[in-house]
Amino acid sequence: MNAKHQTEEVQMTKQFEAGEQTSEISISSPSDMTSFKSAESAGFVADTTVVKTASCSWQYTSNSSQPNSNQQSATDNESAGFVADTTVVKTAKCSWAHQLDSMKKGAVFTEKLADASSKAETQKLLDGAIVRAWRDVTTSRRPPALTPTRWVWRLAAFYHLCHCTPQLMEEASQGFASTDRRRLTQWAAQKAREEAGHDRLALLDIQSMGYRAEAVVEALVPPAAKVLVDYFTRSAKDSDPIDCVGYSYTAERLGICIGEAYIQKVEALLPAGINATRCLRVHSAASTTEVKHVEETIAMIAELTPQERIRVANACYKVALLRFSPPQEPYISNREIQDVLKPLERKDSSN
Repeated sequence: MNAKHQTEEVQMTKQFEAGEQTSEISISSPSDMTSFKSAESAGFVADTTVVKTASCSWQYTSNSSQPNSNQQSATDNESAGFVADTTVVKTAKCSWAHQLDSMKKGAVFTEKLADASSKAETQKLLDGAIVRAWRDVTTSRRPPALTPTRWVWRLAAFYHLCHCTPQLMEEASQGFASTDRRRLTQWAAQKAREEAGHDRLALLDIQSMGYRAEAVVEALVPPAAKVLVDYFTRSAKDSDPIDCVGYSYTAERLGICIGEAYIQKVEALLPAGINATRCLRVHSAASTTEVKHVEETIAMIAELTPQERIRVANACYKVALLRFSPPQEPYISNREIQDVLKPLERKDSSN
């Protein structure tokens, strides 16, 4: 890794750990930076990455390496800023050789190794898109310091992001079914089931903070959440809803960067005895279920076609840009949030 990349990695790690991402949706402060510590070892920043799967291999090359290429990617290169200009797909031969009957055990073992390699390379591709988006956001703006009042603002964002997910994933499942893509159909339907009710956790957290939760989420729609919901909605309703996969992966991948240390940091800011981190915990590394969801999504994406995987990586990049970018308007102040919340306080003092 060259000095420039080393400096970028150190800066990125420090900002992640300090919770200094620019968007108030991107609140992660990962205690486990294993996947982001070394860009070189993870293959995140290479100009050319070769990805090999059990059934095929392909190469994607960053836009900067071949400026004169006229090869079109699966989506718009200029708007994505990440997808390769050059895609070479080879499917003539499998990446492992079928053995004679007497060597069946060896063939199975080799196949499993190829499957593990496919998943690892798929994760490098997707995480690389996310890291590249982080690097491409050039701004010195940071959200105001977290306070109990601002935590309610962020809980409102959690609510809106969680509330739309079951319905939109169900629509995406129907879209995949219409083109007979069974694996994607099943994945989206499963996501719709898994995410059902998570919006209620955000409401319970807001209620615990002493407010009428339904009234709060009606009054507060953070711009960062709205931008993401709009992207998700367009993706789910598209004739090919595959961008939903990148949206979901990016959300959950950044979620599991949130460790117990950050959750405790939030809890330390809240009044004693207040439990208002239910939704955060469920969408963090504190939830073994959430970690499993990421692993399952990687395994599913590894089974897609090379063109589909590139589409997913594109979506990861775009969604990460939205998550890491500050809002166009000034950040809302604590006073402005308090002015909205004051009339919405619960009359009873019990939590």
